[in-house]
Amino acid sequence: MRWFEVGLIFVLVGSLFSQSNPEPPSEPRFAELSRNDGARLDRQRGIVAAAAKRYGMGNLTKTKKDLSILQKLIDLRVFKKSQTYELQSLGVAFGDVMSSELSLRWVMVTDEYGTDPTLRFKKTALQINALTMISRRIEADQPVDLSELLRKTREQVARVEQESR
Repeated sequence: MRWFEVGLIFVLVGSLFSQSNPEPPSEPRFAELSRNDGARLDRQRGIVAAAAKRYGMGNLTKTKKDLSILQKLIDLRVFKKSQTYELQSLGVAFGDVMSSELSLRWVMVTDEYGTDPTLRFKKTALQINALTMISRRIEADQPVDLSELLRKTREQVARVEQESR
């Protein structure tokens, strides 16, 4: 199955978590986060939390309240576009916000590009690749509006939910 970039669904190419896969699956396979996967995401959350603290922005809550903190970190260019890991860490923190707002949860996906963390909508094939959502835009010198990204993701999830009824 060929995957195209549709709306907020991004193919995870070159992710720091990618692992080689000798025989890629024809369909993406989802699995629960392992203890190590969860620890990696926690380390990335810690990077963002430390930056927010360093700039006097408060603590992250994994809720919509974090949007303003994350947006300020982006607007202040706390992380340079060459700091892919740190930018992807912002994606993890933003993914936590999306998870609290929508019916999404962190899982691992294995596809033709490797194995990476993603947000999955219920038991569907819809995956929101929050890990690279911010980094790709910043690396391409595109504006990042987290409220707008959340709104678009909400619309995408609503469409899939409607179609699955």
